[in-house]
Amino acid sequence: MTVLDTRALNRATLARQLLLDRADVPVLDAVAHLGGLQAQEPQEPFVGLWSRLRAFDPAVLSDLLTGRRVVRTHLMRRTVHLLTADDALAWRARHDTMLRQRVLGNYRRELAGTDLDELASAGRAVMADDEPRSMTELARALAERWPAPGTRALGEMLVAALVPMAQLPPRGLWRTKAGVRNVLLSSWLGREIAPPSPDGSDPVGQTLVRRYLAAFGPAASADLRAWCGLAGLPAAVAAIREELVTFRDERGRELLDLPDAPRPDPDTPAPVRFLPAFDNAILGYHDRTRIIDDAHRGLSVAGARVVLVDGRVAATWSVTAGTVLVTPLRRFSAADRTAVAEQGRELASFLSDNDSDRVQIAGSPH
Repeated sequence: MTVLDTRALNRATLARQLLLDRADVPVLDAVAHLGGLQAQEPQEPFVGLWSRLRAFDPAVLSDLLTGRRVVRTHLMRRTVHLLTADDALAWRARHDTMLRQRVLGNYRRELAGTDLDELASAGRAVMADDEPRSMTELARALAERWPAPGTRALGEMLVAALVPMAQLPPRGLWRTKAGVRNVLLSSWLGREIAPPSPDGSDPVGQTLVRRYLAAFGPAASADLRAWCGLAGLPAAVAAIREELVTFRDERGRELLDLPDAPRPDPDTPAPVRFLPAFDNAILGYHDRTRIIDDAHRGLSVAGARVVLVDGRVAATWSVTAGTVLVTPLRRFSAADRTAVAEQGRELASFLSDNDSDRVQIAGSPH
């Protein structure tokens, strides 16, 4: 079986993630291709798409949100994702059990003895008036009936798991700060959530496998699980295995892939790219060594924004007073510094609406 080394996997990932060449595709298609963008920090998806698309106009993404064609909702890994409306409705039911389990992982003691189905029905009844509510407002509406868990545990279980919700604009719009206001996902999108398959088959699981591999492959089953949070996908993988090709990584893990998906030459040049906090290009794997050294793995879960140099995480970045500040994690060559500075100036211009193109790169670590 062909062994793909770390660099081969890196270039495949960059190609699938639209980070090897900026893509000339509509914003909606990019969000769909990527299987959504992690979005608990509301402004971060704009940088993620700017790094991936040619001539990205942030107003287009804002318009898709207000036009209800993309939506902010809890889904993969129980985190807030920006998804197409079609994917949110098609995939939500398949994630229900995982979402409950993840919230219980944090609040098992507080929610002990609570009938979650009963709580879900009560939550939907409160939200049926289509009035936007914060998590706290919804929890307080039910706290008299369920006083024991406390509003935090009640609210998290309701909003992140039991009652499929959409986070309303203006939250998530370009350069807009707004709190979270929730309404029923089906009410906001004007369509019902697709029910689970009645015959026990798992067409949604199979779709998730294909879509994951298109955007993240070649990858192991553990990587797929790390991306979506779902444990029960072995049957879906088995059902479509004849469609797939397999490889091994240098650790000997089996990697699955779509036969016609891009696997560029490992020597393909990779341009500098600035990634936002919590970008799925990093978080979407159990084994992240294809893109980030184990020594820096903690950065990806701490919300650091990172810079890819030669396809790998090589620096962190932030913005202060219109200046993009870059802190290298390793020694930069003169060519690295030039390329990072050029891309940093473009990012500063994007973030400031062409008001600033200042970039500052700290000294390389010794």
